[in-house]
Amino acid sequence: MADARRSQLFTKLGKELSVAVRQGGSDPQANARLRLAIQKARDNNMPLDNIERAIKRAAGSSEAAVLNELTIEGYGPGGSAILLYALTDNRNRTVSDIRNAFSRNNANLGESGCVSWIFEAKGIITVEADKAGAEELALLAIDAGADDVKIDNDAVEIMTQPSDLEAVRTALEEQGVNISSAELLQVPNNLVKLDEKAALQALKLLEKLEELDDVQHVFTNADFPDEVVENYQG
Repeated sequence: MADARRSQLFTKLGKELSVAVRQGGSDPQANARLRLAIQKARDNNMPLDNIERAIKRAAGSSEAAVLNELTIEGYGPGGSAILLYALTDNRNRTVSDIRNAFSRNNANLGESGCVSWIFEAKGIITVEADKAGAEELALLAIDAGADDVKIDNDAVEIMTQPSDLEAVRTALEEQGVNISSAELLQVPNNLVKLDEKAALQALKLLEKLEELDDVQHVFTNADFPDEVVENYQG
């Protein structure tokens, strides 16, 4: 199971590399989206050989040209908002798969724009740090240009403007900070609290969506009770 998930993750990372090359060329220095895609692949332990092959394949063929980017919106259990991005070579198949996942988990697809207004693009940097180092790390991040810092147990989440993500990451790395991940995400401006039943349905829906090969990212404004998340078995 772990190998299958790793393989699926690498496939999704490879798609993002391909589309990044198609949009801005194969030179990471001149292509910000490609730089982010390479960094995300490295953060997820994708072998450098795999990354280089994906870039060369995309630069030398029309493979990336057949991948279409889809933004799909809908309403999840308990009135939560769902926003997802997909890369696909078959729009009808992908939309059908996503619609099935929604309909089987008490959710509905919506019109374009129905929930995207709830979300805002942000750079999110995650760092593992103990309590003693978290406060110092927060100060470093703010000095580097971060908008906000959240400390949660052994993890520190640093939020930036999308255009500042690379600069803040670089500044932290120059200070010796070990970054766990850094990527552009859609952050909800408000949350919807779910009861136990709706939370379980929403967790199952998100899991099914993320299992789809064509789905790259899934975002929600659902606020899950801690005990439900801790006990969720899938």
